[in-house]
Parts: sequence; C-alpha cells; structure tokens
Amino acid sequence: MPHVFRPLKRRGLRAALVLASLLLAGARPAAPPVGEIEGSVRDPAGNPIVNAQVFVVGTSVSAITETSGAYRLRQVPVGTQTVRAAFIGYRSMEVANVPVRKGKVTRVDLILEQAPVEMSEITVQQYGAGRTEEASVNTKTSAARLMPRGDGVAGGVAAGIAPASASAGNEVWNTENYAAIEESRFLPTAGNPRSTFSIDVDAASYTNVRRFLTAGQRPPKDAVRIEEFLNYFRYDYPEPEGDERFSVTTDLAVSPWAPEHRLLRIGIKGKSLRTDAVPASNLVFLLDVSGSMQPPNKLPLVKQAFRLLAQELRPQDRVAIVVYAGAAGLVLPSTPGSDKATILAALDRLEAGGTTAGGAGLRLAYEVARQHYARDGNNRVILATDGDFNIGESSDAAMVQLIEERRDQGIFLTVLGFGTGNLKDSRMEQIADKGNGYYAYVDNLNEARRVFVREFAGTLVTIAKDVKIQVEFNPAKVTAYRLVGYENRALRTEDFADDRKDAGELGAGHTVTALYELVPAGASLAGTGNDLDSLKYQHVSLRPEAAGTDEWLTVQLRYKEPTGSRSRLLTHPVRVRKPVAEPAGDFRFAVAVAGFGLVLRDSEYRGTATLDQVLELARGAEGPDADGERAEFVRLVESTRLLSLAQRDETHGPDEAR
Repeated sequence: MPHVFRPLKRRGLRAALVLASLLLAGARPAAPPVGEIEGSVRDPAGNPIVNAQVFVVGTSVSAITETSGAYRLRQVPVGTQTVRAAFIGYRSMEVANVPVRKGKVTRVDLILEQAPVEMSEITVQQYGAGRTEEASVNTKTSAARLMPRGDGVAGGVAAGIAPASASAGNEVWNTENYAAIEESRFLPTAGNPRSTFSIDVDAASYTNVRRFLTAGQRPPKDAVRIEEFLNYFRYDYPEPEGDERFSVTTDLAVSPWAPEHRLLRIGIKGKSLRTDAVPASNLVFLLDVSGSMQPPNKLPLVKQAFRLLAQELRPQDRVAIVVYAGAAGLVLPSTPGSDKATILAALDRLEAGGTTAGGAGLRLAYEVARQHYARDGNNRVILATDGDFNIGESSDAAMVQLIEERRDQGIFLTVLGFGTGNLKDSRMEQIADKGNGYYAYVDNLNEARRVFVREFAGTLVTIAKDVKIQVEFNPAKVTAYRLVGYENRALRTEDFADDRKDAGELGAGHTVTALYELVPAGASLAGTGNDLDSLKYQHVSLRPEAAGTDEWLTVQLRYKEPTGSRSRLLTHPVRVRKPVAEPAGDFRFAVAVAGFGLVLRDSEYRGTATLDQVLELARGAEGPDADGERAEFVRLVESTRLLSLAQRDETHGPDEAR
C-alpha cells in the first residue's frame, strides 16, 4: 500500500530539514519574559493630559499619552517596576512596586497636579546602548542647557543646540538644524500691489515645537514656521461644490495685537474623498534603520506608526519596504495590502544599526516604485528618518535632482521626521517640497494615528499640484500689508502665471490657511518699518473706480491637475460692506495660533501679542474639538507661560519676574 507510506516519508523529510536548520542556526537564547502596563494620565478634575511622558524607571521603555490621556507601555521586563509620569507645568508622579507578569497587562492610572514649573523636577532621558539613564537637571543651569533660544542660532542654522539630555560629565549635544527665516516685512501697496506665494500644507513645525515645549525646552527661533502652526489645525471651510477641486474662503477682522490694523484670512479646502474612492496606492516605505534610530522615539515609534498605516491598506493597494543603514536593502517586495500578516512581520523584524546611506535608499525605493507603477493610482515613497543623511549622495543637489526627476515621472515623496538630536529639519522640508509631498514630524503615536488614519486620504492622495496664490490689494483701501509666515514659500509676481514654476500640493480634504496683516487707508504706519516712503521719481495714480468700490482686494489661485501640465485660474474678490469686528469662531482660533508663533519667534511684528492674549483668544474659540487638538493647544500655551515665568525667575529673581 504505497499510498500510505508516501506522506510519512514527506513528513519525516520535513522534520529532518527543520532539525538540520536548527542545528545549523545554533541555539538562540530565549527572549526575556515581558508584560505590558497601560492606563491614563489625568489632572485632579479628571481631564486627560495629552503628550505626558510615561516611562518605566531604569529601562528604555516609554510612551506618550494620547488625546484621551491613555498610554501603553510594551515590552516591560517581568518583575516589580516603578512607573513615572511627567509633563511640564505639573508635578511628576511615581508609582512603585508595580507587578509585571509575563504576557499580562497591568493597569496604572496616574494623576498629576498642576504646579509652578520647577526645572529640577524635569527628568530627561538619555538613550543609548539599549538603556535609559535619568538625570535631574540643576535649577541654576537648566535655563542655559534646556531652553535654547533664537540667539543660539548662528549662520542661519541652529547648530550646537543645548543638549536634549545631559548628566554630569556626560553631555550629549544636539546637532539639529533649521533654515534661517527672515520675516516678511510690510510692503506699500502703491509700489507692490501683488503678493504671491506657494501653498504649504506641512505641519511639521508645530509638532516639532510641541516636542520642545513638552520637554520643558524653548524651541530655536527658526524652528517656528507660523504657516505650519496654522495648517496643523483644521477649520470649518465649506466643501467644494460640484466638480471643483477646492473652495476659497476669506474673512477680515481687527488685529488683536495692532488694533489699527486688520487681519485677512484666506482659507482653502480640498475636496474630500471617501476611503472607497481613494485610488489604488503603490507605496514604498523607505525606513532609516541606522544606528541613530535606536531610541524609543525613533525606529520603535516608526514601526508602530507604519503598523497603523498597514492596517489601513486595502486589497488593491501594494506596499514594499526598503531600509537603509550602511547599505540599502529590500526587506519586503511589493505586497498586496490584503496580506497584512506579511507586511507586519517585516516591520517587526527591523532593527537599528550602522551608518546612513540615504541616497542609496532613495534610489532603490524609487526603482521599486517604478517597477510596480499604478497608472491611474497613487505612487509614493514614504520616507521615515531622523534626517541624518550623512553617507550616500555626494551632495544635497544630487539628491534633489533625483527627487525632481521621479516627481516628474509621477512618483511623489512624503517625508516623516522622528526623534530628537539629529533632526535635519531644513533638508527634510526641502526634499518633501521638491517631491510634491508632505512633511510631518511624528512626536508620538497619537500623531502617527492623525497622519495615517484620520487623514489617510489627504496624506497619500494629491488632488491638485503647483497651487499658487496671488493677492492684489486695492491701494485706496489698503496702504500696506504683510504676509504672516510663508517666508520660504514666497514667489515673484511673474511666477504666478509661469506653469514651469513648481509650487505646493494639496491633498484630499486638506485645508490651507494664510493670514495677512493689513494697514487700512488712513491708519498710522507706526511699527511697520522705514521702507514705506513714497517713490521719488514716479507717482502711482489710482483708477477712479478704485476708491468707489467696496473691494479691498482680489484673491487669485492657480493649480494643475495631479498629472496635468497647464494650470487653471480661480478669482475671488473680497468686499467689505459692513464695519470690521473682532475675529470670531474658527478665525479667532487661527489668530491665536498665529499670535503664539509670533511670541515664540519674538517677532518684531508681534505688537502687543503676549501669551496671556493668546490664551484669551484660544479659550474663547475651541468650538467643536472631537480630537482634542484645540484643547491641547490651550494646555501647550499654558505650559509655555509657566515655563517663561520660571525662566524669568531664574534670570531676574522672583520679585523682578512678578
């Protein structure tokens, strides 16, 4: 009965092969037993504290609380542990003797009481060699070491920023850098009637600055890009009608920091797409696994973030994973989104080590994307890194050229920044811009969920490219104006109609917000600078109808289809038919956000703006806030205010500070 013995032979052969492979591989040590700790961090009134740091003392295990205040600590060594929670402006709390059992989840809820900032209470963690060291920062030295200011920026780049973590005799210096920003100045309307800029939907600056402030540090001045503060938040702009790609909304109000001036808000809303209407995606995850990515807020957070994205993939989507360290490699060939187990297993196997070959990784990722190009779909490389491209392409110019070439072939680039210490913010913003992509900084898992789950379509699907805005002001109504933010997105007047000029992209459902500060006709020019003198050799005359109209300005917008080469033009006149009041609702909140940026930058155009004024504006405009982002903003401003008071106490003494 030969048919009886054939399966037995196969089974025996399979067992022998398995045994042989085990013998060849050698015995592997068993992984140490671990468990998990979960819970929440709240204030005494029961309100969640967002972005609080929770960690297991003496280990590298840490987490950041989500919008609900919840946290989850994974891979906690079995035994008795101590859990600590800390957040700037609150007294830290420890819970000792927490039992951790193998494969079990232990719940620990923590309550933090608000208190004046005591810098000696702030614990910073130094990650390295797989362990965490705690360092108590001395109150007298903390201001210099933990609160870098704009004046620490030399040569336009924030180099040698104070240590992100330090202990006696063991300082780790920060090599983050930021492009210098020269603030837009007031321009006389008579000689400069048009203002032109590219849209910017990036939000990396806000989350990066949030990371600084949450850690009790003052951000470098040039880390604050006000347009990215504004565009982090979503506003209630109307959905586009019919086949239009986006809607345009404008508002005018009194400026709270310069009451003689007016603030103009321009809001753009991209057409939203249902998940089932999102075209098929051909994605390549390009992940930095170099040695600098070892800390928990780098590669471990990258893996968690991309697990969230993997769960959102549909059967028609495909994903590949390319990694780079000393060399680049393909760890997951292009795989259907339905095979989530294979995708997640590939992510779980990633470990950090080696130097960084960013250029080689980009080339390989683009090649994989090209091989599986989706003709009518979304083709995109998603780069996750701390920005440290120290080996690879011979120059930034060569890397930019590569990105532009692939962009023109229909493969776009999204850039996600992670971690602290190495962040090359200026480079990451540049390559995302050149790649028709989106630049975000992911400081915690909740932010990853925002980017990859709540804004899945907008992050991955471009509905319009090369979007430019040009505003023409009526000199009879507006004497001078200043664009708030967008300094590195400014365009020349002639660039607006030039379809060869690259500009920003708009994702499905994304919003773009811009603010102008206007000096109305007849208002004082005090505080606007000395560049508004009348022309010496010519006189600019107005058309007779300019003074008789109620039009203050006209907004024009140009954009291209995602695969198009010729732009379309939209025109939106702005009329003022009734007296201008103070900003309200969404507009009021946007003004609060811009004011916060002006204060953090210590802008020469901040007028009377203060943190107290920002708080007053924001508290009256939280409105519907399902995700808690506006409430978190209020808490961030409150913490910054306490931090500023603590700095003044250290610098001037308590009596002078008051």
